[in-house]
Amino acid sequence: MRRRIWQMTAVLVAVSTLSLHAQTGTSRQIDDIREALLRLPYYGVFDALSFSYEKGTLTLEGYAYQPTLKRDAERAVKRVAGVDAVVNKITVLPVSQNDDELRWRTFYAIYTNDFLSRYAPGGGLLWGHRDSIRRDLQIGMQPIGNYPIQIVVEGGRIRLFGLVDNEADKTVAGFAARGVSGSFGVDNQLVVHTTK
Repeated sequence: MRRRIWQMTAVLVAVSTLSLHAQTGTSRQIDDIREALLRLPYYGVFDALSFSYEKGTLTLEGYAYQPTLKRDAERAVKRVAGVDAVVNKITVLPVSQNDDELRWRTFYAIYTNDFLSRYAPGGGLLWGHRDSIRRDLQIGMQPIGNYPIQIVVEGGRIRLFGLVDNEADKTVAGFAARGVSGSFGVDNQLVVHTTK
């Protein structure tokens, strides 16, 4: 009987140790997945990708401006250690000259805005600190991207994704997008970073 209790205790200790390693491994895997997606050559400001990872299954969601981005994203994450299955729910945006014009006008309205200038490439924002902030987010699907504010236009509707430092920045970005003529509306889904 003592031997049986000892064996069961040893098994519980081993399982606990494996659980700790799995949690640490998951954190590393999420970083590896994020890095694989950020290295995609055609992932830009007009795309918005997000993902969730659970027990070997990776779910990709979001919007792809370039049709090949959907396939390339899936291919990139399949190479990450610990990813056994990929569920690809990325929506490829339809080709539309009107949407293209709205994308560029919205880009200039946001990224040339004096109040939001620190978010613009070369605007003084340290791009690397965005990744450390994004790691702190606890919101199901982790947003990623090299631009802090992602602009998705589909059927004349503008959607803003990404991460900003405060509520004022989110509001100003929304107003800038609403000021772009020709859109059928703006859905401001920017996330405000809150310190813990």
